[in-house]
Amino acid sequence: MAHPYHLVNILTGTKGAAEMKDAKPLAKIITKSARPLLVVGPRTLSFQLNEKLLIEYVIEIAKVGNIPICATAHTNKKFLELGVTPDTTYDVIEITNHLKDPEWKGVRGEGNHDLVVFVGFRTDLGNQALSTLKHYAPHLNTMTLCKFYYPNATFSLPNFRKDEEWKALLEGIIEGLK
Repeated sequence: MAHPYHLVNILTGTKGAAEMKDAKPLAKIITKSARPLLVVGPRTLSFQLNEKLLIEYVIEIAKVGNIPICATAHTNKKFLELGVTPDTTYDVIEITNHLKDPEWKGVRGEGNHDLVVFVGFRTDLGNQALSTLKHYAPHLNTMTLCKFYYPNATFSLPNFRKDEEWKALLEGIIEGLK
């Protein structure tokens, strides 16, 4: 069984995240989703994976998967610097509250999302948002692409000790979405 990055985030109840160590099934889950959404947090600006920032991998995933982007915190400025206009800008609490509502029309007005992919959040804040969605938004699945295990997601990466493993998985997702 996977262990969360913070030991206080133990799994309570019967529904826990499926630990995903391979890029192919993650890419397949994203591809099969009708209306996925990428929710991008501020840590995408500080994680450097060799020559690229994490936000650059996120942009590639969004482009090849045709996934709308929700920029949170101060990530909008970096997206614009990189030539990408996010579909929307919300605080993580605001987007979580919208996602709970099954009648919400989504960031593109096409209907609520069925898969929400979180990346670049502090583990404590991200896990609380995921816990809220797990309990109050049964109409959607959640996924994290952070290097830490989130027990409240539907699908989560394991705790990666080496950034090379994380980078390889992100590159595998990009290839799988092409």
